[in-house]
Amino acid sequence: MPRRAKSVEEVSFQITPMIDMTFLLLIFFMVTTKLTEADSSVPVELPIARSALAPDDRIPRDVISIDAAGDYHVGESRHSAESLKAYLKQRFEKFPPLQIYLRADKATPAKRIRQFMEMAAEAGALDVIFGTYQEE
Repeated sequence: MPRRAKSVEEVSFQITPMIDMTFLLLIFFMVTTKLTEADSSVPVELPIARSALAPDDRIPRDVISIDAAGDYHVGESRHSAESLKAYLKQRFEKFPPLQIYLRADKATPAKRIRQFMEMAAEAGALDVIFGTYQEE
């Protein structure tokens, strides 16, 4: 009995999943770039520290800025002490834990930084790091 010749199917390259992944990566990088730009939305001249060390962990943190006049900023929005306190409490209730990156201008009164630390502690902040500049 003669055998039939097996038909060989031509393998085609599927490009649609590759295009989908390319667009997903493009959107991801566009979003993360916008988030990192928000960190420097308020012009703040950071104090100089001899031994400034960045933490090893790359935990997403809420960025709070205090300008030279002592005004609080979250992203580009300006907050009073009361509204910042409410924001921190609401943020902790929705998405614990509350971890903060504080960018305070070197001319910021120490009273404002202490006031912020008290508000952060009351809101439930577990970890606050201070932004500084290290001279080379």
